[in-house]
This record gives sequence, C-alpha cells and structure tokens, in this order.
Amino acid sequence: MNPIRSTFSIFAIVTALMIPAPLHAQDQKTLRVFIFAGQSNMVGSDSKVEDIKRFPPFAGLEAPQSKVKFSYCLGREDKTRSEGWVDLQAVNNTVGPELSFARKVSRSLDDPIAIIKVAAGGTHLGGDWNPDEPSGFKMYPLAVEVIKSSLAELDKQKIPYRLEGFMWHQGENDMFNEDYMPNYGKNLKKFLATWRRDLKTPDLRFYIGELSTKTIWGMDLRPRMDAISKGQRAVTDLDPLAEYIPTSHVGVEIGSGVGLHYHYGTLGQLEHGENYAEAYLRTIARETTDPRPLKTWPYQKSNPIKLFVLAGHRNMEGERAFIQELGTLEGGAALLKDNPRIAYKYNLGGGFKVSKGWEPLGPAGAYDTFGPELSFGMTLANHGVENVAIAKFTHSGSQIIDWTPKGSIAKSRNLYPKFRAFIKESLKELEDKGHEVELVGIFYHVGENDMSFGPHRQKAAGWLQAMIAQSRIDLKRPSLKWFVSQQPPTDDERVNAIDVVTSMKETAAADPHFIHLRAFNLPEQEKKLVITTGGIVRLGEFIAREYLGEAAKN
Repeated sequence: MNPIRSTFSIFAIVTALMIPAPLHAQDQKTLRVFIFAGQSNMVGSDSKVEDIKRFPPFAGLEAPQSKVKFSYCLGREDKTRSEGWVDLQAVNNTVGPELSFARKVSRSLDDPIAIIKVAAGGTHLGGDWNPDEPSGFKMYPLAVEVIKSSLAELDKQKIPYRLEGFMWHQGENDMFNEDYMPNYGKNLKKFLATWRRDLKTPDLRFYIGELSTKTIWGMDLRPRMDAISKGQRAVTDLDPLAEYIPTSHVGVEIGSGVGLHYHYGTLGQLEHGENYAEAYLRTIARETTDPRPLKTWPYQKSNPIKLFVLAGHRNMEGERAFIQELGTLEGGAALLKDNPRIAYKYNLGGGFKVSKGWEPLGPAGAYDTFGPELSFGMTLANHGVENVAIAKFTHSGSQIIDWTPKGSIAKSRNLYPKFRAFIKESLKELEDKGHEVELVGIFYHVGENDMSFGPHRQKAAGWLQAMIAQSRIDLKRPSLKWFVSQQPPTDDERVNAIDVVTSMKETAAADPHFIHLRAFNLPEQEKKLVITTGGIVRLGEFIAREYLGEAAKN
C-alpha cells in the first residue's frame, strides 16, 4: 500500500471521528427538549414584555406559544415555578432568550419542541452551580431536580423525547471572585461533563453564550471579562460538542445617566435567543439565511471602481434600524430593494455575519436591520457617482481601543488585523476581476459607548489617530482619507468635562486627510447612544453629501 495514501486515509478517518455529525433529522414525533440555564442575562433581567412591540422583527412574541412546552424555575430567594409543563410564555413580565429561540426553531422544523429553564441572577459557576460542592443558592442540584422531574412528567404522559441541547449563559459574577475567575475554564469543563453523566447523555451538546462586551463591564472590567471569555473558549475549542456563541454584537439595555448598562434588556434578549437558534440549526444542517447573489457583475472591466469602506460600531452596524420601519419613511421603499449596480460585501458583528462574496447593496443585517450604507449608496448614485463598490466592517460590541493596532489586554477582541485584512481582501478581489481600484476612503463612525466612559472618551482621539496612521502604512496609501463621523457625544455631568468634540477637531486639523464630520443634526434619538431607523437613513445621506462636498474641492 502507498504509505502516503495510507497515512492520508488514517488521518481522514481520525478527522471524521472528531467532527460531530449533524443532529437528528426531522421525525415529527419525538419531542426535542432544550435546557436554558444561567444567571441574570439568561433570566431576562431589565427586559419588559410591553417593549417587544418596539422591535418589529420580534412582533408577536409577547403572546404564549401554545405549540411549545415550557417548564421553569426562576429566581433566587423568591423562586417562580411553572409547577409542571405550560405553554411557552414570558414569566414575571420579563423576556428571556427562549421566546425568540423557540419561534425561530419552530419555523425551521416541524418537530415539536420543549424548553426547560432554570436561571437566577447573581449566581456563580464556582459556587451556586458547582456540581460537586454547590453553595449559596445551590443551583446545580435545583436544576437537576427540575429537569429530571420535567422529563419524568413526559414519561408519565408517554411522550417520546430526547435532550437536544443545553444553552448556558453565565460568568459575569464569577469574574468578581478571585478564585472563580481564573478557574472558570476548569469549572466549566467539569460542569459539562457532570451534566452529561447525570442526565446519561454523553453526546449532549452545549451552546456557551459569550458575555456582552457592549455593556459597561466590557470597558471598565475588560481584563476580568477577558478572563471568563478565555475560560469559555478553552472548553469550546477542545470539546467538539460545545460551541461558543457570540453575543457581544446584540442590543443591550440603555440605562439612565450615561446610558451604559450591564443587561441585554428586551432587544438583546430577543437577539440572544436567535443566536442560539441559528447555532442549533447549523448543527442539524438547516440553513437559516437566504442567499443574496450578485447575479451579474455590474462593472465593465475597462472601468475603474471606486471602493468606499464603511466601518464602526453599533450605529454603523445599525443596531436599532429595522427594515419593517424603513418602508414607512419617505423614499424608504426604494432602499428596501437590492441595488445590483453596487457591489456590497460585509463583515458584521465582528464576524457574526459575513457576506458570501460580493452581493447587491441591500438590507443584510443580522436581525432585519440595516446601516447607513443603504442611503449612502443611493445618495452617491443620485449625484451621478458611478462604478461604486461598498465594503463594510463593523462590530457593535467593540470600543475604539479594539480597533487600534496595539489593542488591549483582551487580545481576542482586537479588530485591527481583521479590519486590515478585510480591506486588502476587498481590494484584491476587485483587482482580480481586472479592475483598477481607487480606495476612496474609510468612513468611520466614532464609537458610541466610548463617549459614555470617561477613560475611553479621554483617549478616543489618540486611539483613532493611531489607527489611521497605521492603516496608511499597512495599505501603502500615505494619503488615505478618513472621513470620521461623530454624533453628539453623551451629555452627562460625569463625562462632560472631557471635550471629545474639540479633541477630534484638533486631531483632524493636524491631518489634511482626516475629515471630521459632525453629525449633529440627525433626528432626535429615542435613547442615549443609539440612533434609530430614520436617523440611520439620515446618517448615510449626511456622510455621502459630506464626501461629495469634499470631492468637489479637489
């Protein structure tokens, strides 16, 4: 036997054994049971059922889902129990991720599903959830009791079932304990193994939710958040039946004062649940997104292409701009249609959603959302700018420090190398098609959360300057223009002493290729930090007009 072929065959067999096969195909008889567990951001703290109507993609989730079974025990001292199986519904007027998870999964499968949920805010994996020595509120034995009793009731009713997945979101409290924090990975590994043993399901899949870096803790407790993330990834990187679920890009509650919070709130919970659903559906090989192919390449080879790179955080991503509201705006219906004359590619949420090559410019956000790129592209077209291509790179859970070449102690959050690679790849792809490409500029919308946290607000201009300087070196374009848009910064006595607008203005004045755009006349924001649908449309128009004005000077 050929030794090379033999070695390859052995490698192929070993590799195949390491890769978990897709879960069960549909049988429409066996009940698929999912477990949801964790602390406050699994409970649904600081969310409100009545707020669901504010977020059009999730309309209707305030009503019970009669086709989904639900068993739960929530809370610490005062526990709320379902006392058996009920229809899936909100509990205590809060919105948990199970609501959107169930609807998304149910729309993709005909099989019946059920959810068992045990969660309590402020609980530790190292203590409360410790399988061997549970302390505090003794969540592990409680969860075992709830799950086993719920399954026993199904047995009594002669309902066939199987445990299909375990959704876990926890870790914020462990980062405050100097023993639990460095041992999170070790404790999580033991936690997963013990569940598989106690439930007699050695192949039980776990979906481990990332802690939200968009919250205040993502800034002032960055090293501690990173320690928990490293612990989680240490487990999911080695356990083929455990998956790390990004959640930093989802919405978070807007608090009083500076606006920062540490809970997802209503919108975040609804998106949080969809993240778990998409991950689960991938494991059973069910595609959840519709393809958006660019059927005909819109440029002639002889024509040079103008590449516009859009980048930034939550408002460049379009966190609270929904396509369902876009159609109600004057001229909005035109933006809902894909524009095949503008090639568009994107990397959203730090890689959560990535385009499949170049697509037609159109709504492509992760949750029926869109960003300023739609009105930006249309404004350019309406003013006769031709051969336009747009590449967009965003992460709404990032801060400006994550975009700097140096980054921070949380190395996994460093975006600069990925951003640089994204631009280079976009240029190369267009050039490989035979085009001369002009990188018109990078259009960056300043980080919104940074403006609400003093130390970040103080350093924002310097961080941005470092990113701009290095990008010109790495892209070999010493005169690369940066169009930096800035919405009115957070107005609060705790940060107002830091004049970040003047800092940006002075930085731009010292750099002839840094154009500072004051986006101060957008529609009034409903909440601090976040721009909603109408404002995002106006932001795109504003950036485009400012570019056109700058181009007219040269």
